[in-house]
Amino acid sequence: MILGRIVGDVWSTKKNEKMSALRLLFVQPLGKDLHPAGEILIAADEIGAGNGELVIVTKGAPAMQAFDRDTPVPVDAVVVGIVDNLDIEESS
Repeated sequence: MILGRIVGDVWSTKKNEKMSALRLLFVQPLGKDLHPAGEILIAADEIGAGNGELVIVTKGAPAMQAFDRDTPVPVDAVVVGIVDNLDIEESS
């Protein structure tokens, strides 16, 4: 799983019919120090994450199965949680 920050919306008027009710968001992956770590990705969202929020994203095959549907949804990344709080220990 990836920790990331929502940095924008993706608008698509034509997409696969299995994705018709999904919002697509730009997510900036973050490292342990909460600084950008990697390239921005596009993730599907059904939980209502908003711009600037910290989120948990899953990628790959688990992302296709993240929605409660009979057939997999053709996505590479899905927002599976909105982070309320972080508690990271400082390493010496």
